Amino acid sequence: MPSRSLLLASAAVATVALIAGCGAMKPSGGNSMGFFITSANPGKGGDLGGLAGADRFCQSLATAAGAGGKTWRAYLSTAAMDGQAVVNARDRIGSGPWTNAKGVVVATSVADLHSANAKLGKDTSLTEKGEVVSGFGDAVNRHDILTGSRPDGTLAVPEPGKDTTCGNWTKSDGGSAMVGHHDRKGTNPDPAANASWNASHGTRGCSVDQLKMSGSAGLMYCFATN
Repeated sequence: MPSRSLLLASAAVATVALIAGCGAMKPSGGNSMGFFITSANPGKGGDLGGLAGADRFCQSLATAAGAGGKTWRAYLSTAAMDGQAVVNARDRIGSGPWTNAKGVVVATSVADLHSANAKLGKDTSLTEKGEVVSGFGDAVNRHDILTGSRPDGTLAVPEPGKDTTCGNWTKSDGGSAMVGHHDRKGTNPDPAANASWNASHGTRGCSVDQLKMSGSAGLMYCFATN
């Protein structure tokens, strides 16, 4: 039978191992991620429940990924409508810096995010799960990301009678939305538009099927504000 001193020593080793293991565990909400593309659409295409609904969706996905201790906002612009003022996506997302799910810094500030120095692209603009979103040239193209914005992050001002925000993110049919290419590739004849992660072209509509027609799964960019 083991001696009492040997049993005590074994217990001490086990306790140290347990403490070390607990220290290696990340606390809830401790994920350092500050940016991601949603892994899915809420289910109604361009109808995201307005900005509030889009923000809730970002927050819920971040929480599921262990980063719910931060405040998350969808990178979306909205037009002046029903007494509401214009909202620019760049003004909703905090000041940075932002890292993806793999710990890569994609931008250090709002100005950096909207400059040629931003590190957004297919290999870095990952989902909250750390997964790559399929893009141009893949079997399924999902590179059109909803933004409603211009390259500088302000509202993509529509022409009279046109729409760039799916009715301020409340339409699941008809309408249109400005999208960017997360992989910075595409068929738009304007090279600058093809390279734009947040402003490449409008969609053919706002339903799930209409979004698919132009290479979109109705995904969004989400940023942590703190």
